[in-house]
Parts: sequence; C-alpha cells; structure tokens
Amino acid sequence: MSEQEEARVEYPEAMAPQLYLITPAAADPETFPATLMGVLSAAEFSAILVQRGTLDAAGYAKLAAGVVNIGQGAGCAVLLHDDIALAKRLGADGVHITGGAKAIKDAVAALKPGQIVGAGHIGTRHDAMTAGEMDLDYLLFGPLDGTSDPAAADLAEWWAATFEIPAVLSDPGAVPGSADSRGAEFLALSSSLWSAPAPAALALAIADAVKETA
Repeated sequence: MSEQEEARVEYPEAMAPQLYLITPAAADPETFPATLMGVLSAAEFSAILVQRGTLDAAGYAKLAAGVVNIGQGAGCAVLLHDDIALAKRLGADGVHITGGAKAIKDAVAALKPGQIVGAGHIGTRHDAMTAGEMDLDYLLFGPLDGTSDPAAADLAEWWAATFEIPAVLSDPGAVPGSADSRGAEFLALSSSLWSAPAPAALALAIADAVKETA
C-alpha cells in the first residue's frame, strides 16, 4: 500500500461493530458445543474462530466439526486456525492465519476467492501493511485470549481509519463497561465470556452495550 493510499483517511459515521467469537484455547469438544449454542442464541455473531489452543489434531478436528455445524446453522462464518486442509474437509468458511507471509500466501492461493482468509499476529504498522497487500478479508489485532492489549487497540483504530480491509479488534477482557472496537468493523470476544459464570448472559450484555455506545 502506498503512502498516498494511507493518507486517504475517512471517518464514517459511527456504527456498532459486528461481533466475532473466538473459542477457548482449551475447549472440550464434548461439552463446548452446548455452551456455544447458548452464546449464539443470546447474541448475534458474524464469525467464529475455532482456536487451536492446546488441542491435539484429533481433538481439534472434532471440536471444529461441531463448531462448523452449530455456527453455520446460526448464520456465522466459521474459520479454522491455521488449517487449510481441515477447513476444506469440513466445509468451513475459511481460515485465520497466524504463520506469517508465506502461510498467508498459501491460504490465499488455496481458498480464495470462494472462502475467507484472515490474518492475525500483527504487532506493528509494517506487519499490517505487509499483510494488507495479500488479498485478505480482514486483519485481526490483539491476542486471541488472555488479557487485552492497549497497543493492539491503537493499531486497530489506525488501520480501520486508514484502510478498506476490515479490522477485527480482539479484546479478550471485554466487559459491558469497557467493550469498544475503537472504530474497527469487528470486535472479537473470548476469555471474558468463557470465564464468566453465564457466558450467554455476558455475551448479550456486551452486545447491548456496544450497540448503545455506537
């Protein structure tokens, strides 16, 4: 992307971000589907990333199959974590790539234009602009779980205000009083939901708060 392209900054009217859901790093393939159904019944999510986390290949494939079935049934795009072959086999909507430029190029070549390719693990403006040259559907800023990263929020805000490729701000610690996409088109939720006593209730509360503050 050229400096001239970067300079064309537009500030559209504020709109509520769409919600993007990231599954837990240690999701149980047997029990998580019921929790997921509750969350998707409570709040509207546009996309779900099936995080690989600590699962082995068999466990991840089982979890992913369940999430693809439930998520697509709820109208969500379901993305797999760095696994092109499994995404094709299960009929997932695409992949989320964290492995750098070569992995992104491989995913784009294998899946585009019919499926979604997004990228994360972006720590600098240079990383973002490099990834943005690769025909991606979105860039995700911030960690997939754990604690929120203020620097990632700043990057997401800059990207969303400057470029057309959608930004996803991952805010693992989001709660109703703090959830803010900083202008990014998508707000990703994860750890705060899965550690809550009632994930579905928290998802609904965050969704309502985001709409009110848009």
